[in-house]
This record gives sequence, C-alpha cells and structure tokens, in this order.
Amino acid sequence: MLYYAGQRLVLSVVIVMVAVSILTLMMHVVPGDPAVMILGPRATPELIEQTRVAMGLDKPLPIQLLTFFGNILRGDLGQDVFTGRPVSRIVFEQLPYTLILISVSILWSAALGILLGAYSALRRNTWLDTLTGILSVGTISIPAFVMALYAVLIFAVWLGWLPAIGAGRGFWDGISHLILPAFAIGVAWVGYVARIVRASMLEVMGEPHVRMARAFGLPERRITRSHILKIAVQPAVTLLGTGVAHLFSAAVFVEVIFARPGIGALIVSAVNERNYPIVLGAVLVTTGIIVLATLISDLVVAWLDPRQREGM
Repeated sequence: MLYYAGQRLVLSVVIVMVAVSILTLMMHVVPGDPAVMILGPRATPELIEQTRVAMGLDKPLPIQLLTFFGNILRGDLGQDVFTGRPVSRIVFEQLPYTLILISVSILWSAALGILLGAYSALRRNTWLDTLTGILSVGTISIPAFVMALYAVLIFAVWLGWLPAIGAGRGFWDGISHLILPAFAIGVAWVGYVARIVRASMLEVMGEPHVRMARAFGLPERRITRSHILKIAVQPAVTLLGTGVAHLFSAAVFVEVIFARPGIGALIVSAVNERNYPIVLGAVLVTTGIIVLATLISDLVVAWLDPRQREGM
C-alpha cells in the first residue's frame, strides 16, 4: 500500500508541474502587455520596462518557469502586483470559502446519490427506479450556472426564503448563505452518482460471490451492505475524486453569480487584471487540491478493493 501511495504521489507532483507550465504558456499567448494593463496607457516606456523587469517578464519563458518553481520550493508564491501583499496570503484567505462550498456540495450530493442509486437498483423496474432515472438525466443536463440563476430567482427573489449574495457573518448566517450555492453545484452530481451506483450495483448483484453469500443463507441486508454496496460505490468514489476539477470550475461561475468570496472569484478578477502572480499562485493551489483529491480517491478505492493496488 505504501509503494502504491508513493507511485501516485510522484505522479501527482509531475501533473502539478505540467499544469502550471501549460498555464504559464497560455497566459503569454493571450494578447496584451500585463505591465501596460497595470500602469495604464499613459505610462512611460521606461516605467513599463521597469514593471516588466520587476515582474520577471523580461526573462525567457523557461527561466520564468524555473524561477517560479524555485520560489515554490521556498514557499514563496510571489507578490500581488497591485497591493504588494504576498500571493500565498491572498490565496489562502479566499481558499476556505471555496473548500467549504465544494465539500458541502460533495457530501450532500454523494449521500443522496448513493442512496437513490442503491434503492433504484434494489427496486429495479419500479416507479422509484423510473423516477430516479428521469431526475438523474434531468439534473445532469443542467449546467451549474443555470441552476444557480434559477435558484436565486425562485428561492431568493420570488419566495424570499434564502439570501443570495455574500457568504454571511457568523455560523448560522453562513450556512443560510451556503445552501443555494451548494445546491446549484451539487444537484447535477446527484444524478451522476445515482446512475453510476445503480449500474455498478446491478453488475455486482450478479457476481458469483453474491450468489454464494445468498446460498449460505446470509441476511439480505448484510449481503447488500458488505458484499454489494462496498464494491458498487468504488466507481462513484473515483468519479467524485476526478470530478473535483469540475466542481472547482462550477464554483467559479457560482461564486460570481452569488457574489461570494472564494478562489474562483479571485482567479476571474486576476485574469481580467492580467495579475500573473495571483493567477499562477491560485491555479497552483487549486491544481494541487485537485490532484490531492484524485490521489485520495485512488487510495480509498485501493483500500476498498486490494486488487486495484496489486495491479499497479
């Protein structure tokens, strides 16, 4: 298990480095000089050149990448070009809002999706199975930002049940502000998880070890819990681990719509301002979290099914 975890960890580090390198290249392809956008069109050429030197943009792209990765090893993500504050402090001030939003979205959608998928498989071809299938396909086809707009319109504007703007102050106020964004992000994943758990359970229910367990007279509830569901949830765990990237992308739109603080809104603002240090730092942290979530999901699946790690 430790060897398997080490393999996945090395691969995760490589993925983060490649992702940051590709992002740096893409940012240099985008038209426009960051120094000019920062200083304005009336800035003198001398001042523009000084700003480019201060940001390290006068150096070749490979040198910029090596300098950036070297600073990362020292725990330095750079400084905001507008305020001069450390990028790491700015990013980690906004990150908890996004992590809480994504965590709540994953928890409620996974719990409900596994429950619906399991009952749908156990009650195959009944009205519950049909209803679950219709709801799953319907929710999967609706993007998060569309769901967010309708959630604001219905629950905040028309009914006035929940707040729609900001993150709230205090624990209970924060929860009330979290309900609509978490619903908008997680509702599609209920359908994803339900469909994949249903398909996996139907496949596992026909496996020889399940028929043998029934032949030995084990209670049906124990068979479902220990011999069917434990294996059937593995594809759902993998889906959620790899789906963290999609959750982060959905959080970008949702945070803008609900005017919530978070790393998604921070990236959007930094891209509009061509604030390279903020964009690189935020994407580096986000990519690290996504890769870490994928690593955790792989380790959980390997723990549930030792055959997964033995095949590596």
